[in-house]
Amino acid sequence: MPGGRPRKFDVEDALDRALAVFWEHGFEGASLSDLTDAMRINRPSLYAAFGNKDELFRRVLDRYVEGPGGYASRALELPRARDVLEALIYGAVDLTAGPDSPRGCLNVRCAQACGPDGEVARREAQARRKLAQAQLTRRLRRAATEGDLPADVDPADLARYVHTICDGIAVQAAGGTSRAALRRIAARAMGGLPA
Repeated sequence: MPGGRPRKFDVEDALDRALAVFWEHGFEGASLSDLTDAMRINRPSLYAAFGNKDELFRRVLDRYVEGPGGYASRALELPRARDVLEALIYGAVDLTAGPDSPRGCLNVRCAQACGPDGEVARREAQARRKLAQAQLTRRLRRAATEGDLPADVDPADLARYVHTICDGIAVQAAGGTSRAALRRIAARAMGGLPA
């Protein structure tokens, strides 16, 4: 018995297009029509390839973390804790206020979804944010063990602090704060970090 008809669209390209819609409008603000129009597919193709909107969103978050948000995982590989933190803070500015991306952060936007239709997306975004903070905490614990952080610095508190700064940058970017102003905020934030 032959299988279904072959897909007539590029799944990776469709995910990139869906990412742009979710990033611009959030989970709740992205209608199925918006998504299928942007992805250049019909609803049956969306369901066949991605399941439903929730599953599509999960795949988009994976794409976001590997693509535009990939600066965060690269930052964790840097040799010095201060370099890690600087790459995360300035990376947040570049991600959320860069010329080639929507203003703000997909994860921050969707973690703040408030309606019942956005509950799955909100939980998924929050889980990924917790994971990112845990990864940073582990990296900072390693730095503390290696003597790369002062002994009086709590790695978990420092990770929360840096994530709070990055979230604030994303919110400010979404509100229209210029990239130059956000870089000044980042520089001030860096002044509050351990030397």
